[in-house]
Amino acid sequence: MKKRLLTLMMTAVLALSAVACTSTGTGTETVTEETEATEAAENSGDEGQETTVPDEGNSESSDKILRAATSFAYASIDVHKEYYGWYTSIYGVSEALFKMDENMNAVPLLAEDATCDGSVWTITLKDGVAFSNGNPLTADMVVRNLQRLAEVNERFAYLADFEMTAVDDKTLTIDTGDVYPTLRNDLASPEFGMMDLDNTTDFDNDPICTGPFVISKFQPEGDVEVVRNENYWGGEVKLAGAVFYYMQEDDPKLIAMQSGEIDCYNSVSSAALAVYEQEPDKYNVVSIPGARLQFYILNENNLDDSVREAINLTVDKDKIAEYLSGTVSAAVGPFNPSAAYGQVTVPAVDVAKAKEVLEADGYTLGDDGIYEKDGEKLCISIKYYAARSLDTIALLIQEQLREVGIDSELGVEEDPDATYLATSDFDLALYCMIADKGGDPLYFIESTLMDGAFLNCGGFEDAHCEELIGELKFETDSAKRADLANEIVQIAIDDNAFGYVGLFNSTTVLRPGVTGFAENIPFDFYGIDANTTIE
Repeated sequence: MKKRLLTLMMTAVLALSAVACTSTGTGTETVTEETEATEAAENSGDEGQETTVPDEGNSESSDKILRAATSFAYASIDVHKEYYGWYTSIYGVSEALFKMDENMNAVPLLAEDATCDGSVWTITLKDGVAFSNGNPLTADMVVRNLQRLAEVNERFAYLADFEMTAVDDKTLTIDTGDVYPTLRNDLASPEFGMMDLDNTTDFDNDPICTGPFVISKFQPEGDVEVVRNENYWGGEVKLAGAVFYYMQEDDPKLIAMQSGEIDCYNSVSSAALAVYEQEPDKYNVVSIPGARLQFYILNENNLDDSVREAINLTVDKDKIAEYLSGTVSAAVGPFNPSAAYGQVTVPAVDVAKAKEVLEADGYTLGDDGIYEKDGEKLCISIKYYAARSLDTIALLIQEQLREVGIDSELGVEEDPDATYLATSDFDLALYCMIADKGGDPLYFIESTLMDGAFLNCGGFEDAHCEELIGELKFETDSAKRADLANEIVQIAIDDNAFGYVGLFNSTTVLRPGVTGFAENIPFDFYGIDANTTIE
């Protein structure tokens, strides 16, 4: 199977879907450059303030420049907009009130604590927290940052409904109106990074934040350089700076690592992992259970119930995980099965049953091995973007479906959020995201299953599911939250609305002596911090 797939993948680079077929959906074949980006703001074309980057030739760690590869590049580094705060967090530039730790708990960062009494949260800031320009972070500035986040990022527009008050310089209260049990987790999201709103003059290119590093050069949709924040409130910053090279595809990262051009990167592919594991003296590989999910959405507006069921009975997640050996684990649902809210079940792969389901719905197998109905071949459009191993998964799924009698047409897009997800122009849409963003199931469930959610773009609707989501929003008992989440996800599984393929192992490769690139944290919106070092 691997040999055949490798041949297919090489061919796909040149001509992704040379032979078109009649799709059961409305999608059209799309072949674009194999890069990924989440929805981005317009490219401003400006660069951040230039700062001289120290020479990395000095053997002292304090004079070292870390060189890393990143899979994404954006037109802006405004912490509050879109998902840009994820990368200012990776760059060590921005910090939020809380941070997710290696045990998936929200722990204090800029905040000392957050306590709740009914619908009122009281948040106390740590002593001495300051921006890179030396100005202190006050409770009033925190309130204004949260208000701005609500204005510029629709995913956090709900903050505008909260009553936020600065009690004194170090204390603020947030009255959520109704009970809101996950606020601490929300406050750990990197989009909640704090900026000096009074003194930042260019939010897109040079935000003033609290992190251990500051932007020295920002190339929109390209490379980024940072240098040490000499005024860092948290104490000593060990690195002199870092350079983040934009390399989305896997092969350039492997080549750059082998040639010594970079020191580390995460989201290591299975092919690269096999190379690194052969030379443990040259590469340090750290792999831990992660929170990022590979999954697909089935378009209920285009696909019959029988076709969706047949697809889910055919896609073999264990074989996909085996092919991507070392980088993913086969998923059952969207969450780790060890979590209390990850207790769901899916039918076993059963190709014979898949055929029975199709034939019971009037499909007949043609001489070419493809099912047809009413004179139309059963051919679906599969859309994906070429990162997070989704290109490999698309080809594997195509091959598996072909063997059962379902043909498919592949289409790759650079920006899924602005193309096939926004338009529902797909039959099967591959996507990858952090499902367990803050140690709680609500984020993913709201993002994918709630009526009107951006990622509920395949036509899934269920009145009982919507009622349960409403209960989950306000439930404070963790055991009851887990039960609600399991029931909600099971409804979507039974409806064949989605297919949960794999949970990424968080795999980072580092040169010997490089430590502190968030290699032990199962979230990929962290990177360097004050303790990152190069020996």
